[in-house]
Amino acid sequence: MDTKTANKTKYNLKELNTELINLSALEVLEWGFDKFGNNLAFTTSFGIQSSVLLHLIQSSSLKNKVKIFWIDTGYLPKETYLYANMLINQLSLNIDILQSKISPAYMEAMYGKLWESNNEEDINKYHQIRKVEPLEEALKKYSISCWVSGVRSQQTENRSKMKFIESIRDRLSLRPILGWTQKEIFYYMEENKLPQHPLFAKGYSSIGDWHSSSAETESTKGRATRFGGIKQECGLHVNDYQI
Repeated sequence: MDTKTANKTKYNLKELNTELINLSALEVLEWGFDKFGNNLAFTTSFGIQSSVLLHLIQSSSLKNKVKIFWIDTGYLPKETYLYANMLINQLSLNIDILQSKISPAYMEAMYGKLWESNNEEDINKYHQIRKVEPLEEALKKYSISCWVSGVRSQQTENRSKMKFIESIRDRLSLRPILGWTQKEIFYYMEENKLPQHPLFAKGYSSIGDWHSSSAETESTKGRATRFGGIKQECGLHVNDYQI
């Protein structure tokens, strides 16, 4: 039985969520490692709040014991690359960088600048090529049965309906800080002297690729500043993509 098939039959997600609901974020992380061991991995975007989950990992018994995947689309802002390098050094992180099999130049030659059409199908294709496929290939390569992310229920409509652990594209996804508020994120970073992303000071509350992220305005806030407001999710946390 392969890893994905096993996930469908081995775990009762309702029971697992009942088990997790009263645990702290750190306890959820340690629960995940106890449950999945080497079949557990983490994802990070090095965005506005990414330092919180990374710091939690490095402050726990999981330090340097689990894989951390960073999906580099090749289109991240310069500030994100600099911020990533800062956090990697400050927190002594071992990061596996995931990238698409095709370069940005090749993709643009074949399909054009998919983000410029204001067409949701084109944006979905972009996310499929640059984000979903690189992640899925790494999860398969390392036989990952559960991957951990820092999504929070306040971020998008889709995330407001999420549970602590669910099946995404036939693998389990664990969310230790799902219930955290923006205020809790801010104070955790302050208390642990974690640096802010450089674009935070310029009014950004959510950061992805340079061409699809913008600062907040009077009328546009949070995830609405991404993808021109056409969509809120980048594809990693939904089941709609082919793999």
